[in-house]
Amino acid sequence: EVLQNHVLEAQVFHTEFGTGVAILTGALRFSLATNIDDLKLRRLPEVPGLQKPPPCWTVLAQDRVTVVLLAMGQELFLLDNTSCSVLFLSRCVPDPSPLPQEKFCEFNTGIRSPPKQMVWCTRPRSRQRAVVLAWERQLMVVGNSSECWQWDQVPPPGWSSPSSLSSLFYPIPAEASQEIFRIASMAPGALLLEAQKEYEKESQKADEYLREIREQQLLPEAVGQCIEAAGYEHEPDTQKSLLRAASFGKCFLDKFPPEGFVRMCQDLRVLNAIRDYQIGIPLTFTQYKQLTIEVLLDRLVLRRLYPLAIRICEFLRLPEMQGVSRILAHWACYKVQQKDKSDEEVAQAINQKLGDTAGISYSDIATRAYDCGRAELAIKLLEYEPRSGEQVPLLLKMKRSKLALGKAIESGDTDLVYTVVLHLKNELNRGSFFMTLQNQPVALSLYRQFCRHQERETLKDLYNQDDNHQELGNLHVLGGY
Repeated sequence: EVLQNHVLEAQVFHTEFGTGVAILTGALRFSLATNIDDLKLRRLPEVPGLQKPPPCWTVLAQDRVTVVLLAMGQELFLLDNTSCSVLFLSRCVPDPSPLPQEKFCEFNTGIRSPPKQMVWCTRPRSRQRAVVLAWERQLMVVGNSSECWQWDQVPPPGWSSPSSLSSLFYPIPAEASQEIFRIASMAPGALLLEAQKEYEKESQKADEYLREIREQQLLPEAVGQCIEAAGYEHEPDTQKSLLRAASFGKCFLDKFPPEGFVRMCQDLRVLNAIRDYQIGIPLTFTQYKQLTIEVLLDRLVLRRLYPLAIRICEFLRLPEMQGVSRILAHWACYKVQQKDKSDEEVAQAINQKLGDTAGISYSDIATRAYDCGRAELAIKLLEYEPRSGEQVPLLLKMKRSKLALGKAIESGDTDLVYTVVLHLKNELNRGSFFMTLQNQPVALSLYRQFCRHQERETLKDLYNQDDNHQELGNLHVLGGY
């Protein structure tokens, strides 16, 4: 059905099973799969009276059950595996359906045209909810207590299109920030922040605030709150203020573990670097932690931000194999694709940058160059590969068998030499093969040993070609025995 009627709309969603996808086909039927890695498309029941795509629909996944909620006119429909049911929102209805049980708030936007996009901005299992609405040149955030923030005429900083709504706005998941910055807050973190500010002013109030925290034995909690809140702030000045307060409070504690403070300082330096307008990756602290540093580095590499990625690796002291070496290898593979530089220039630039860095495989870079149609550059790069075993396979693939034979002999690895010799035997005619071996005594000697055990008739031909009557006679005598 999907192939015949095509996909009109699709939504990606996440469940405990993995990443799922729901589609609306041209036949106005919904189908979904809860895990794209194990694709089992499930067709949902038909929506009665649906003549055109609904103006709004979404996927709800909860308690191992996935359903589709859609709006049509004044009605809401809920599609599950077996049925399509109507949801009543009016409070006049004596027995409303179990889904929309509570009305949070009502708000008049004062705008007659429907929004381009509308999304929830909420914490799971939390009553702190907000709805974000986007028009062509206007953005509005409505809280569940009818609070409203809006931007008119021009998009706010960082805004690119309605599709970025879900990442542009997010709820702060840390109660620490709310406790510290609430008006007239007496939370330990708020008092510690005030104490540090008064200390910088050389005011005795600093001692009063600090004494109040210490008397309640809440100083460790205050330090922890300041560290945690710093992670959810985007302004570096506010981050520094909170971290200074945490550092100030740590001075009065005997055994406060420093790891959390140090890690937060590192994380914030990384986040501030990628949030810079020239980089433009405004990750939140929560997104950064879920993404992991490895994935962040991959994204920087894909955008060819190699210097920043390397600086982050060095700053976090990541192992070379996971960090700098891997990024330099990506850079080199990109470098070989540049057609405006000669093979010699590219090879020298790569070697100058990479040198003998641990974990770098010049043969992998040479393979990328060969795949890009730059065979001569690949050969130049292989000259820098210290492991002959890595050079030979690519040379054979490039049909540079004689060069591969020389490299194999230089390596001193007899198995590698045998591999190349047998490859040459299959590639060349008999006369050319024997002539090639004549110029490589080591390879010839090894091939003779091979023939002595496997191909005695071929050995006779070798002795005949060399006019080596002595060895030929010995071979016949041995054959006679």
